[in-house]
Amino acid sequence: MLNDNHPTQAFDAPPPRHIAALDLGSNSFHLVIARVIGQQLQIIGRYKQRLQLASGLDSQHNLSQAAIERGLACLAMFAERLHGFAPENVRIAATYTLRQARNADIFIGRAEAIIPYPIEIIAGTEEARLIYLGVAHTEPEHDKRLVIDIGGGSTELVIGSGFETDIVASKHIGCVSYHQTFFSDGKLNHANFAAAQLAARQKLETIANQYKQLGWQKVLGTSGTIKAIRAVLIAQGHHDGVITQPRLQQLITTIISYKHQQQLVLAGLSPERQPVFAAGVAIVSAIFSALDITAIHFSNAALREGLLYDMEQRFRHCDIRSQTATAMAQQYNIDMLQAQRVKNTALALYAQLPQPATDKDANLTTLLAWGALLHEVGLSISYPGFHRHSAYILRYSAMPGFSVDQQTLLAALARFQRKRLKLDEMPPLTIYKRKQVYPLIRALRLAVTLNGQRSTAPQPTIGVSVNNEHWQLVFPANWLATNTLLAADLATEQQYWHKAGWKLTIGE
Repeated sequence: MLNDNHPTQAFDAPPPRHIAALDLGSNSFHLVIARVIGQQLQIIGRYKQRLQLASGLDSQHNLSQAAIERGLACLAMFAERLHGFAPENVRIAATYTLRQARNADIFIGRAEAIIPYPIEIIAGTEEARLIYLGVAHTEPEHDKRLVIDIGGGSTELVIGSGFETDIVASKHIGCVSYHQTFFSDGKLNHANFAAAQLAARQKLETIANQYKQLGWQKVLGTSGTIKAIRAVLIAQGHHDGVITQPRLQQLITTIISYKHQQQLVLAGLSPERQPVFAAGVAIVSAIFSALDITAIHFSNAALREGLLYDMEQRFRHCDIRSQTATAMAQQYNIDMLQAQRVKNTALALYAQLPQPATDKDANLTTLLAWGALLHEVGLSISYPGFHRHSAYILRYSAMPGFSVDQQTLLAALARFQRKRLKLDEMPPLTIYKRKQVYPLIRALRLAVTLNGQRSTAPQPTIGVSVNNEHWQLVFPANWLATNTLLAADLATEQQYWHKAGWKLTIGE
């Protein structure tokens, strides 16, 4: 019986929010589900399917039909568990294999019919940042640490302190790809191990000195390869589970003694990990040598935990992308007053568009705002063709928090903000469709034109009506008559639209 003098607030509190992160890795797909309770995340579910997606990449970097079907079948299963989750509470990140796959758009296009959440293909450096974020929240130490994550197709290496990274790198070194290259014949011998180790060290030599000079107090390894090695070492009697070079060397000697992969049976090694285990051990040994590491400790956190904590930061209005955009604006000495004017105009125009005309959502609106903020980064190179310079910078710079498609979209906005609309030069996009991108381009182009004189004078209210590719701007009566230079610029813009097959009408 409840005491009325001590009412419980639990019954009045809203239910905890559930969020989910899905990591589409090169070796396995991982789904993690958590509850947000106060300032904490409570993991309530983990699901894993080993697919070896990277093994489906051919020499032309096309993903095989069999690999695509394996991935889609897994997504269908995970979609059942995610039924009822709001889109803003789910993040799906694809890594190395889908970064490399030339036909990734086919996979993602088919996935859209199976799982109703956008799939972000993230850059290697963004993957590294998220991995570190997951480790930093799970291993709350403030000493400088080196975090290493060996996946099926790539290896991420990050040095940081607390929740901040100092340096990030992603290298094309993975247990699945190295298995295919160096152990595909199944033989386990010194020659295969030496070849794999040498290839990995060559990939690492460009960063080795920089990493060693920066230094660290502790090394943490995450994900399947490190976890599998730790499990085998513990089964061999190394109960602390710490990975060292002498223990690795002894493990390599043991592996080679089996002569062939089919005979490799080690206590602590799961059958699912067995095919790529030798390649993973060779990679870890090479990292020890290249970076002069003495010991690696295992961390259970990885990319999916990083995605969860990154989502929670965004819920708290600490979006890392805002920090990235602001830092880039400062780095390239952007005229922030002008950028803000363009941003305000673009958003005001875009907000008036009817939903069917734009298929717009909050994420697209936010990307338009960042695109307007950063549209002049190319002026730091030169004025002629600065829109092209801006596009290059936005597409190829390291931009923490942004997915590959988001960076590509920002680059497209910058590229088509002015001059001729050569839409055949539109970079390929995986998630966003042209019918979503074109309204953003039009809104930004008009905002750039309307603010072309860089005037601080307030603009009038400008109305917008849309009929497919036909946009009509409505100005206050007689306003253009007193702004003849702007009227001329708008007339030029009309010609650009006409040549692209669009139509712009100016009225009062």
